[in-house]
Amino acid sequence: MMDERKKIVLVTGAEGGIGKAVVTLFLEQGWRVIGVDRRKNVVSQNPDLHFIEADISDPSQIEMIFKEAKNVTDVLDAVINNAAIQVSKSILDTTAEEWDITMASNLRSVFLGVKLAHPFLKQAGGGAVVNVSSVHAIATSANISAYAASKGGLLALTRAMAIEFAPDAIRVNAVLPGAVDTPMLRSSMERGLFGDATIEMRLDNLANKTVNGRVGTPREIANAIYFLANEEQSSFMTGQALVVDGGATARLSTE
Repeated sequence: MMDERKKIVLVTGAEGGIGKAVVTLFLEQGWRVIGVDRRKNVVSQNPDLHFIEADISDPSQIEMIFKEAKNVTDVLDAVINNAAIQVSKSILDTTAEEWDITMASNLRSVFLGVKLAHPFLKQAGGGAVVNVSSVHAIATSANISAYAASKGGLLALTRAMAIEFAPDAIRVNAVLPGAVDTPMLRSSMERGLFGDATIEMRLDNLANKTVNGRVGTPREIANAIYFLANEEQSSFMTGQALVVDGGATARLSTE
């Protein structure tokens, strides 16, 4: 009797806070992982992790990712579109170039990447796409317009992909993280986005605005992503937006 093959997932933004947690969790669950990031990978001894250094804002590099992936596998059971950038500026101060690179990184990359991933997913007999959006897609704040627009567009794209890919048994869902303690969040705080206090004080202030009274951890978001990627756990879910924000969007801003 042949051994059942290991499932395989491709994860973009694999070197980010959430990305690393996602890679770790899938490996723990016995999956093979193709990790993609524009930053170099810290050398891993895990034979089930294959790293591709690439910038997903560049269409030619997206094509390169899947050409290299073809050397590793003919199938993908899941694709996690996690890579993103954030520009923390007012609408009036955001340049056309900053707007365009945000859309290229956060939205166009998913459109192009999933098109190229589709044959791999279909070859596997179906699978899952999980797009990492943001609570900024449904409730946002000042000085983050390009990011919010890209993440809102990602929700619409998620629904469209779910409809078009259902005949191929490919489910497409989105995770909408709230405040999560990642390098991206801390970087925005270092730019003064949340006031002049220390970063720890700003994190505490942010935590107090959630119902749970704390910011999330990358592992908690990874757990939600894995739930949507795992056919046994979420087989009847597609085209949906799963909010994981400690209850932040449940509370009225006027309360």
